[in-house]
Amino acid sequence: MSVAPVRKDRVLWWRITPVAARRLANFRANRRGFWSLWIFAVLFFLSLFAELIANDRPIVVWYDGGLYLPSVSRYAETTFGGEFETEADYTDRFVQKKIGEKGWMVWPLIPYRYDSQVIGLPEPSPTPPSTANPLGTDDQARDVLARVIYGFRLSVLFGLVLTVLSTVIGVAMGAIQGYFGGWTDLSLQRFIEIWESVPILYLLIILSAVIEPNFWWLLIILLLFSWMALVGVVRAEFLRARNFDYVRAARALGASNVTIMFKHVLPNAMVATLTFMPFILSGSIVALTSLDFLGYGLPPGSPSLGELLKQGRSNLESPWLGVTAFFVLAALLSLLVFIGEAVRDAFDPRKGVAAAAPPPEQDPDSATFRSEDYRTTAGAGLAAAGRTP
Repeated sequence: MSVAPVRKDRVLWWRITPVAARRLANFRANRRGFWSLWIFAVLFFLSLFAELIANDRPIVVWYDGGLYLPSVSRYAETTFGGEFETEADYTDRFVQKKIGEKGWMVWPLIPYRYDSQVIGLPEPSPTPPSTANPLGTDDQARDVLARVIYGFRLSVLFGLVLTVLSTVIGVAMGAIQGYFGGWTDLSLQRFIEIWESVPILYLLIILSAVIEPNFWWLLIILLLFSWMALVGVVRAEFLRARNFDYVRAARALGASNVTIMFKHVLPNAMVATLTFMPFILSGSIVALTSLDFLGYGLPPGSPSLGELLKQGRSNLESPWLGVTAFFVLAALLSLLVFIGEAVRDAFDPRKGVAAAAPPPEQDPDSATFRSEDYRTTAGAGLAAAGRTP
């Protein structure tokens, strides 16, 4: 009974083109980038559920025949037999005793949030790593491991949102410049040159004196300047492709400029864009970390790798603060760089050509032509002449 061969033109349930299959094979061939993508995806997926991993509230509470989810919803102390209408403090021994009389609780692996202060430390904070706090505490008695988990999620989410929005705006501007050319290209290019000369750090310093920066304010300010990273690449691709035959044919058939730009030309220009995106993501994360380190980033108390680096600089006698932030940031950026290298190899057309090209014929006069090759070649020639070798 013969076994049907496994089709290689599908990924899970989606059918892919031969070109996409070749690119996927090239990406998998880069083992370092392939496994870096898996590690990054797993870490980011786990960080999305940080409230279930590190929290000062139980995951599940069973009390008097009812099921409660404190990590998702908030409940008054009177819900569990307490005396006050305020939110229940599950670290309070009185509340724990009341719940234990008629039910039970399931706590997260790390019983601290990023802003929870650890009570009962053996010495003034920051305290070194211990069994209760594997990475120690910072100068405000907060668990460093919990802040790293929340800070990792915040940094990656900020970088992803900034990268996607910057890519959309940059691709659109580059497409308009490259496709229309002429005065449109010249005017937008002069505007970009002027806009690039605006000092973003000074702008942030001025704005921080007026308003308190937050996640969305920083995102908008950095977006005003980060979209220019891809304009030059996309503009060059559109300048090259706007006079191709398929573009002229689409224009002759009556297709609109928008249809030609985003349906016919843009797919060919996305190769360079996708190659740059992992590096833009790493740059966005570094930008947020740098602003937090300088004190012009997220509000005080926010979980941030840059704020942890700042604490390490201010508390040189507590090296675990700076070392933890450094290794987390270095590992995160290294994973993104490895992924970017794999994406670059996946979209490199020479990779597929080299793999599909037949081996070159050997020259009998070359030094690498071995005696076995001579006998094989001579035997084939004698056989063709009707003689035995």
